[in-house]
Amino acid sequence: MDIIERINKLKNEKNAVILAHNYQPEEIQKIADIIGDSLELCIAARDTDADVIVFCGVDFMAETAKVLNSGKKVLIPEIIETDCPMAHQLPPEVILDAKKEYPDAKVVIYVNTLASAKALADATCTSANADRVVNSFEENEVLFGPDNNLGYFVSKRSNKKIIPMPEGGHCYVHKMFTIDDAKAVKEKYPNAELLIHPESDPKLQESADYVMSTGGMVKHVLNSECSEFIIGTECDMISRLKIELEKVGKSKKLIPLRTDAICKSMKNITLEKIEQCLLEEKHEITLDEKIIENARKAIERMLSI
Repeated sequence: MDIIERINKLKNEKNAVILAHNYQPEEIQKIADIIGDSLELCIAARDTDADVIVFCGVDFMAETAKVLNSGKKVLIPEIIETDCPMAHQLPPEVILDAKKEYPDAKVVIYVNTLASAKALADATCTSANADRVVNSFEENEVLFGPDNNLGYFVSKRSNKKIIPMPEGGHCYVHKMFTIDDAKAVKEKYPNAELLIHPESDPKLQESADYVMSTGGMVKHVLNSECSEFIIGTECDMISRLKIELEKVGKSKKLIPLRTDAICKSMKNITLEKIEQCLLEEKHEITLDEKIIENARKAIERMLSI
């Protein structure tokens, strides 16, 4: 058997499900049972009937799966080199300090955070639903983190005061994109629509044809009458889009805004590591029960919206 056949055999033997984020390498996406953005994978993690969840993504994603499936075994194929730098920009102490300064503010944090941070939030959000989650609260002040650019995106769609935590919170991949990048690629492909992720710089958001989550990009590319798209997010989003287009027999031109927009942590999961993960049932995600309980409340508040 080749490695994919061995993975499928192990998966069936252990009643496992493989979840993969849109930024995973193409070969990982192709063997996954479910591919998605943060929201899609939150829902998939909550609703799975599998005994074992193998999460192909970064650390906070596997933690989220564990929070929503505390009775299941949640594994991540690589434990050392799958840290999300942005998630680690918002440790619990930063939230606690912000709450002291703004005691009447609600706390909404991006799912791109560790479970210990989620446990201190009133609700989590994704880039697909951040504005709706923020607007669901009556309070006028909202502590929001860690991504300041997503905070800007929300502020344009809400009349609430968005208070960033921390100052300067960002995703280093989306930080790469510039207005000059957009102008250069648009000049080369004048008929292409520019799709930008809300973790990108505000000036770039303002220049885009559409600002949307990766899940939103999938729906838009599949349903738009346009045939060319400039994709302003991590490069393997194009892999996901190609997979979805192939499913429906469509062909469209997909142009990366930058060919070096790569999340290094996402690429540290390989087919070989997935096989070892299933074979030895490593590396298991474990969390404190109190953190699981409080983080689940914040996530469930988001999912109810």
